Amino acid sequence: MENVLSFKACDFEGPLDLLLQLIAKNKLNIYDIQLTVLIDQYLEQIELMKLNDMDVASDFLAMASRLIYMKTVSLLPKHDEIEELKQELTGELLEYQLCREIAAKLNQMSSSIDRFVKPTEPVELDKTYSLTHDAGLIYEAYLAAAGRGRRKLPPSTAPFTRIVAKKVVSISSKIIYVMRNLFSGATKKLNTLYSGAKSRSELVATFLAVLELCKANRVKISGESSEAEITLIKEKRR
Repeated sequence: MENVLSFKACDFEGPLDLLLQLIAKNKLNIYDIQLTVLIDQYLEQIELMKLNDMDVASDFLAMASRLIYMKTVSLLPKHDEIEELKQELTGELLEYQLCREIAAKLNQMSSSIDRFVKPTEPVELDKTYSLTHDAGLIYEAYLAAAGRGRRKLPPSTAPFTRIVAKKVVSISSKIIYVMRNLFSGATKKLNTLYSGAKSRSELVATFLAVLELCKANRVKISGESSEAEITLIKEKRR
């Protein structure tokens, strides 16, 4: 009978960890992986997880699909692609193996290092109201509240809306704002789009507008941090 390798799924940190254990158990050469042995036993472990009613993580299934694809490519008459796929997988396995070895060494070192844990400190919240309002608005709100108070009615929120309500800035309006800034075709600093924002809502709306335009391939961002620049991508005429 053929020997069947069995593992506990809880011992696997991920699909690469499982593959390394299979390579070690079968004494395979990590630089020249035997796909037939490796794929069959990997799929066996996936089936064992399912039989034990375990929730198979998506990354395990993604690796299974990847291995099956590699096996399919290797069976084709012209399979030059398989060498590239095997080298890519080998590189990932070697990197993961190195990270695992470093983690083990750090774990050994931590046992000899004195530890000091600083307890959390309570944070005092500043409850001072810092906004300023027009005296006329406050007076109108007072009259509305006082009038309803005399009639023994609950105060209406309408008079206070203009005082305490926060203005919500729409993303669509900021998309137009960004496009207008870049309409000339010149490259601009990304930070300039945020410089005129007067509230957090406006900052967030501008940021999301830039993301939407990037997703739609309408703008291009190059550079990093404060040096990042944004450019309008002109549509190609057919």
